[in-house]
Amino acid sequence: METQKIFIINGGQIFGHSGGRFNKTIFDETIKFFNEHPGFKVRSTDINQKYDPKKEVENFVWADVVIYHTPIWWFQVPNGLKKYIDVVFTEGHQTGIYNSDGRSSTNPHINYGTGGTLHGRRYMITTSWNAPATAFTLPGEFFNEKSVDEGPLFGFHRMNAFTGMKPVDGIHFHDVEKNAVIAGDLKRYKDHLRKIFINKPVAHEHLSDSVC
Repeated sequence: METQKIFIINGGQIFGHSGGRFNKTIFDETIKFFNEHPGFKVRSTDINQKYDPKKEVENFVWADVVIYHTPIWWFQVPNGLKKYIDVVFTEGHQTGIYNSDGRSSTNPHINYGTGGTLHGRRYMITTSWNAPATAFTLPGEFFNEKSVDEGPLFGFHRMNAFTGMKPVDGIHFHDVEKNAVIAGDLKRYKDHLRKIFINKPVAHEHLSDSVC
């Protein structure tokens, strides 16, 4: 079986009253999972640690699958993860992440978002929430029956589409501040990883316009 290259990012920022412990636990479990199964190579970055933007671009280009772990603060990713994305993706302009926005000067009205150079790669995201899952599903509740991916993460998914990557089913953890069940969440998460990566491996497509 072809070796799959997994790049794992911990966006669980340490800030204010948040110690980032839940996402650090998920991040560590992800690294452990892939190291325990044959056929995977792993690289990882913790946004709380110093990083080299050029090396981070290289990690994106190297990977078959990018896995983001993040809490959601005020319905967005933390400022440290957003800064990481801004810095690294800017560094990746014409060096591996994207070449342009995809449009041409002859017809600037079409093809926006088609200038990415990470075609053939996949990405997965896990999020953690104070909000319960029912806030997204019950009529009259806060998120108007829109899922995490259709609502708060819409821009995040479009960002990754801009680079050329396509999604792998992610997983979301709810009510982690008031009613966290860590053992159950970890079991559910490891079952999810087995389903996605062991039972149905995610292969790199090696499309002709990939940057390698």
